[in-house]
Amino acid sequence: MTTWIINASRWSAEAGGLEVAHVRIEEGIIAEWRTGEAAPDTSGAETIDARGKLISPGLIDMHVHLREPGFEYKETIASGTESAAKGGFTVIAPMPNTRPVMDTQETISLVLDKAKTEGVVRVLPYAAITKNELGRELTDFPALKEAGAIGFTDDGVGVQNAQMMKNAMALAKSLDMPVIAHCEDDTLVEGAAVTEGEFARKHGLKGIPNESEAIHVGRDILLSEATGVHYHVCHVSTEQSIRLIRLGKSVGVNVTSEVCPHHLILSDEDIPDSMDANWKMNPPLRTPKDVEACIQALEDGTIDIIVTDHAPHSEEEKARGMERAPFGIVGFETAFPLLYTKFVRTGRWSLDFLLRRMTSDPARVFRLPYGTLEQGAPADLTLIDLENEREVDPATFLTKGRNTPFAGWKLYGWPSMTMVGGKVVWTEENGINR
Repeated sequence: MTTWIINASRWSAEAGGLEVAHVRIEEGIIAEWRTGEAAPDTSGAETIDARGKLISPGLIDMHVHLREPGFEYKETIASGTESAAKGGFTVIAPMPNTRPVMDTQETISLVLDKAKTEGVVRVLPYAAITKNELGRELTDFPALKEAGAIGFTDDGVGVQNAQMMKNAMALAKSLDMPVIAHCEDDTLVEGAAVTEGEFARKHGLKGIPNESEAIHVGRDILLSEATGVHYHVCHVSTEQSIRLIRLGKSVGVNVTSEVCPHHLILSDEDIPDSMDANWKMNPPLRTPKDVEACIQALEDGTIDIIVTDHAPHSEEEKARGMERAPFGIVGFETAFPLLYTKFVRTGRWSLDFLLRRMTSDPARVFRLPYGTLEQGAPADLTLIDLENEREVDPATFLTKGRNTPFAGWKLYGWPSMTMVGGKVVWTEENGINR
């Protein structure tokens, strides 16, 4: 089947800005681009008029939580992928901290099979480093790779034993697979809900210190240097971690890293005195100094990519309050508008910079055949209305989670259509298309 998307605005490095472009899609592949105001003859083809919309490679999110199996009351593969599509994402990578943990071929296969039958975007699962994410025994890495896992992580908890992590890295290296690390020293965080900072002091709360993250980052960079593995740091949030990553890169260690929108936009000083647990996430919101360090690190390439760490919870769980509620916020449906409004419309970033950090850069880091508009690539595409201003309304989310600190924010740059492999899976007008 032939599909034409006409009159779209495409970012062009050669033009140094946006140009009018038309793309022909054949059998799920980008077959041809034409530029200029004159639209091509689209007789006999399905035609999508994208006038006034930006056309982008489908967004890629390499750190998400779909909750299934085990926590379907929070999210399912169906609802999570629908939410991702609405947010403009075409590729997502779910973490293995489900129940059962994704630590066997059977659980990886279950997720992949459900994603194929019930999902609407591409789902690339990680497998656990240790059985049940308990840090005591390595999983069967070769079998998990064969089942379809794209990397190994115990996200949700840090691997506390250095020898265990070194063994994991050596095994992953032998399989040419990455190790993705949630960096957290458990001895420094027990019983804490927010960062050591102004909010914790004001409310008499135990704080999570920056070094709880950075200690593991430094340790693991040394272990990565020793083993040669591709080591990827999850949700960087502290200035100390950034210094260590920058040093590791400067001496040739194969270390990459990611940051979330909330760690680029919010600090602990923004948390309301109401103790609303929709502001509770792990890593926690850090100090303004850390926020600026994260922004600068993303800008200079120390941090490679942007992820959401989409982490839905039920309203009942989040109603337990700051100290007792689980960590995590949802992110799929607000990520691009937040970053576009905060950084592109204010002139700090170019549109091209933001798009690369959410498309081609994650594809590069994880060696994926997506994140590009080149001829011959899979037709994973997102249309975005850069001039559409809308208020964040959790009641309209497709995710089961409503846990966001951004409710009521007025943002620009909302996705209007998402296409995966040449198939339109979501539009603003008609919703999800299965």
